Amino acid sequence: MPDDPQAAATTLVGAAFSDAELGPAEVTAALERLGVSGDAGIRLAGQVHLAQREHARLRRRERELAALFSSARELAELRDGAAVLERLVHRAHEMMGSDVTYLSELDAPTRVLHVRTTSGTVSPEFQRLRVPPGRGLASVIVETRAAQWVTRYDSYRRDRHEPTIDDAVAAEGLVSILGVPMLTGDKVLGVLFVANRREHTFTPEEIALLSALADHASVVLQTAQTLRNLQKSEDEARQALERLTEHLAERDRANTVHQQLVQAVLAGGGFAPVAVTLASALGRAVAIVDEQGHVIATSGHPLPAAMLDLDGATRAAIEESRRSGYCIPLDGVAGLCAVSAMTAGKQYFGVLLLGDGEFELSPVDNRTIERAAQVGALLALQQEAVAAAQHHVQNEVLADLLEAVPERQADVARRARRLGVTVDALDSLLLFAVPGEHRAAAARTLGQLVGERALVGEYRGFVVVTHPSEKLPHDAEELRGRVARAVSAPVLAVLPPRSPGSLPGAFTLAMRTARLLAALGVDDISTSTDTYVPYSAVLDTDPRTLEAFLDDAIGAVRRYDTERGTDLLGTLRAFVHNGASPTRTARALNFHTNTILQRLERLDRVLGGDWREDERLFRISIAVRLDGLRERLQHASAP
Repeated sequence: MPDDPQAAATTLVGAAFSDAELGPAEVTAALERLGVSGDAGIRLAGQVHLAQREHARLRRRERELAALFSSARELAELRDGAAVLERLVHRAHEMMGSDVTYLSELDAPTRVLHVRTTSGTVSPEFQRLRVPPGRGLASVIVETRAAQWVTRYDSYRRDRHEPTIDDAVAAEGLVSILGVPMLTGDKVLGVLFVANRREHTFTPEEIALLSALADHASVVLQTAQTLRNLQKSEDEARQALERLTEHLAERDRANTVHQQLVQAVLAGGGFAPVAVTLASALGRAVAIVDEQGHVIATSGHPLPAAMLDLDGATRAAIEESRRSGYCIPLDGVAGLCAVSAMTAGKQYFGVLLLGDGEFELSPVDNRTIERAAQVGALLALQQEAVAAAQHHVQNEVLADLLEAVPERQADVARRARRLGVTVDALDSLLLFAVPGEHRAAAARTLGQLVGERALVGEYRGFVVVTHPSEKLPHDAEELRGRVARAVSAPVLAVLPPRSPGSLPGAFTLAMRTARLLAALGVDDISTSTDTYVPYSAVLDTDPRTLEAFLDDAIGAVRRYDTERGTDLLGTLRAFVHNGASPTRTARALNFHTNTILQRLERLDRVLGGDWREDERLFRISIAVRLDGLRERLQHASAP
């Protein structure tokens, strides 16, 4: 009987089901102690060995299932997809017992696989590896959507090799590689790899285990992608809501501005409410400038000085706004962000200037500014219509006043009172000669300058101001200069003597003087009538007739001097101014009397022997004085 059969039986059972695997020698010794040897012992030893292998497989499967359950729990508690993927790759690395484990994610648009997570790698090149489509073992896995493996990568089909992939594999010293796809429906999300630095044949169990882990990785990637999509959708929805909110706020602001602008027009408050409304709604300084460049309304003080500089880029933007009718934004202009011209057809009334603000002007804000510019144009047209009607009334009252029809005087006084003017106080007059197309504008400008107690209008081709004898806010020359600048045309101002109760006579005198000066070619000075009374009383003519008179009287002398370079005209002027006395003329010119007599004889040959007779000399005297007056006036009015 063999010794200690119980201990031998315990050894055999332990050999089959213990984690500590016993070798063949221990199994054979235990069987011999039980009295089993020979063929029977060999068969029993083989069965013990099979039991050992099955037990080891079941224990390994138990560990794998535990790892898979652990991975599933992590998926259920997924918060950070990147961290879960990293743990999953590390767990696969441990379970598969491989040298290197890594996960590559597929970029769907480019079909490029890029390494996302690794375990066991040593080279940075491998961690940054990118596999182009159609190359490497990874591309075959993506194309077939099935697991692929290679025992020796260096002997893998050459058409799939890529230098960058080969260099990265060589840097890690990898020999055998197994990869399984990460799938979701019909899409490939990526590939999970294990690799060894020695030659290894992968078993079906290893492939199945890696595939199970790849499925978990697919869930992580898909969930992460879903979360990214949800986050993107949330961001887009939030941005859309913000844009919608901003748009609604802009629309509300635009509607409020529109209502206030309409109210401003109906209330007749002028341009100031337009500027105030825009400045308040858009949170920036606003200035309204008329067609002459004068500021007529502002809001949002203080206005930056550069905002009112209408040259360079600002001028170009204004011209563009005039052509297009749109609000034109400005970049690089200090203190100014946009301009919008006030136009109606081809008429230009000025421009809205918008300063910098806390927010950028939106398209809705630009439309609001354009609407305000249209309201400004309507206001300008309204004011022009009112001014035109008032101008027409003033013209009629002025005409009746200066025509002095007795039957109309009571009616004239009544109509003047409605204009705020007292006819009996009007005792002074100013006459302005202005080109016809500018007379209405000149009358409007003068109406703004001379005050409410004066009467301004057009009469018989001139602009006339009648006013009380008190000093006007501006003298005649200042008024003339400001009107000339306003209409951009030459303006002649004539001031007759104060004429209480005789304004028609004062107008006639001023008109004759203005016509005389126009005939002399003078159209841009201010003067009184006193100097010209002798001439205007005799000559009330047009430029062509006056020029013919001067040429007939002294033209021959002027031509003589021009041809010979002499100054007979100067001698003739001195002779006329010295009472036709040769002696006094000689003293005035500091010449000898004989020299003057010789020149007078020469004038006899030029003008004819009868030029010193009374009638002829009178005409020549007037011509000489008018010619000299014209030269002095032209010299005085020259720049």
